[in-house]
Amino acid sequence: MKRNMRLAAAVAVMTLATGVASGAMAQTATDWQVARQGDWIVTGRVTDVSSSADDSIFTAAGADTGLNVDVGHDIMPTLGFTYFLTDNISVEAILGATQHQIRAQGGATDVAVHETWVLPPVVTLQYRPMPEARVSPYVGAGLNYMLFFEGQDQNGFTVDLEDGFGYALQAGADVAVTGPWTLNLDVKKVWFNTEATINGGALTSDVNLDPWVVSVGFGRKF
Repeated sequence: MKRNMRLAAAVAVMTLATGVASGAMAQTATDWQVARQGDWIVTGRVTDVSSSADDSIFTAAGADTGLNVDVGHDIMPTLGFTYFLTDNISVEAILGATQHQIRAQGGATDVAVHETWVLPPVVTLQYRPMPEARVSPYVGAGLNYMLFFEGQDQNGFTVDLEDGFGYALQAGADVAVTGPWTLNLDVKKVWFNTEATINGGALTSDVNLDPWVVSVGFGRKF
């Protein structure tokens, strides 16, 4: 189900991006610009964060309970800040927070145990092979930090999640629309592992969140 939702979100984002980009390309008299060394692009995005977590829950003695962790996805606005070190090399930082429900699932059991906000800033170094093109693709790699806050325990459970660092790969494209404005499509894969401690250690899970982060938005060059 989570894979289908992730694929549906990616398809929706790509469809929207393609439609807007096609409309932009049809404007023969529109002036458009590309970013160069020393420029900034600030991008407002709509972002879908979907975790692939499906890890086992164990007792304190190490016995498998037969339950697995499920982490719900969320769609929220985010901001991206990209600085061009050279025409071909840029660095990007993204900011935003998403809210996720954590459930224990297995057999006839499907119960909510926790809901948390996550602040997952990601910093990537990007390579842009065609910086002068109207459609400018890029790839990137970098680090992220997962900070869990405003957690709310549910249904009599207490859950503690460990903050920490992960790493990310990225692919995307900026499409020059008009003047300093660009359409942006961006996909990141983040690898991050956290230790979930449930009911004071009576239950534990080593959770590989490993979310897909799929975004579409508009940016402005400065």
